[in-house]
Amino acid sequence: MDTVFHALAHEARRAMLRRLAERERTVGELAEPLAMSLAAASKHVQVLERAGLVRRTVVGRRHVCRLESGPLESATVWLAFYQQHWTQRLDALDTVLHDDAEEQR
Repeated sequence: MDTVFHALAHEARRAMLRRLAERERTVGELAEPLAMSLAAASKHVQVLERAGLVRRTVVGRRHVCRLESGPLESATVWLAFYQQHWTQRLDALDTVLHDDAEEQR
């Protein structure tokens, strides 16, 4: 899971994953909207591959990438556990603020 969160830590890699959720893309297609070189995009794809989030296949000279969403599930489960804590804390804050507003009326 560490490699998944490391991969998600960079904005460019998150953007690549968003685009791959739509359809398979070449490394060049992933690089184009990010205004980065093919070499830089390839390095980002390698990080995503190590995390298991992307599968790359070589077709001739083209490197085609496909989203592998499985590793995101473990990250989602981990975050969901802590979401309960955040929700409880926010609910408690809402109660305090609501009570304070009632007292001021």
